[in-house]
Amino acid sequence: MTDDRASAFLALHHGGGFVLPNAWDPGSARMLAQLGFLAIATTSAGIAWSLGVPDGGALDLDTMLEKVAAIVAAVDVPVTADLEAGYGDDPQDVARTVLRAIEIGAVGGNLEDTADGLLFDAEEAAERIAAARAVAPRGAFVLNARTDAYFFPGAADPFAETVARAQRYVEAGADCVFVPGVNDEETIRRLAAEIPVPLNIVAGLAAHVIPAPQLFALGVKRVSLGGSLARVALTALERAGRELLDTGTLGFLDGALPCAEVQRRFAG
Repeated sequence: MTDDRASAFLALHHGGGFVLPNAWDPGSARMLAQLGFLAIATTSAGIAWSLGVPDGGALDLDTMLEKVAAIVAAVDVPVTADLEAGYGDDPQDVARTVLRAIEIGAVGGNLEDTADGLLFDAEEAAERIAAARAVAPRGAFVLNARTDAYFFPGAADPFAETVARAQRYVEAGADCVFVPGVNDEETIRRLAAEIPVPLNIVAGLAAHVIPAPQLFALGVKRVSLGGSLARVALTALERAGRELLDTGTLGFLDGALPCAEVQRRFAG
């Protein structure tokens, strides 16, 4: 079953492009799968927020994988896990993290090239990707290498740095490359042309929102949402609470799913 999900997930990367929503708990994952999404990603940010802590390494690996495992068990579609920087200083730590993700049924994972606010040396980051690839055979686990070269100052040419890192990560075994922090259409087009594997762009994190069909037209193959859907849910909760405090009214219930309808979605 896991091999079938992995194959199906990998095939999505070689079509016309697909949207990969990010769930933070079994309930959000089930609702997204029921809507018809063909695969689901987890969000480290959303999982952290659901536990009342900020994103950025506040959760240990055991806690994160426990939450990812619950998401995997809740749906029949492929699930790829946000594994942050791999939860360890050594490449073999990264390999062990990926093995554990495979054991709980994840068929893909993101690995970042930053930790503690610092960008890894490109060769060090590539070694971490290679260690992950060594324990996750191609076709059985989709390895998404994230590079944050656009997020960190210091690169004289962030585009050239991103492309160089992406090419090195592909050589090390990455199936896909994730470049957050870019919201310029021409830059995205150039990245898609220069990076030799499917490009993942995150949507919804910037003020200027580029719709998914437009990203596909630029050459992007995978559009994820990061913590955006979790932020929408938390924003709705805060607005409802604010209305209750300020006026005591229940206008926030307008358009809400009836209880019976929510029950139906989680039945069976």
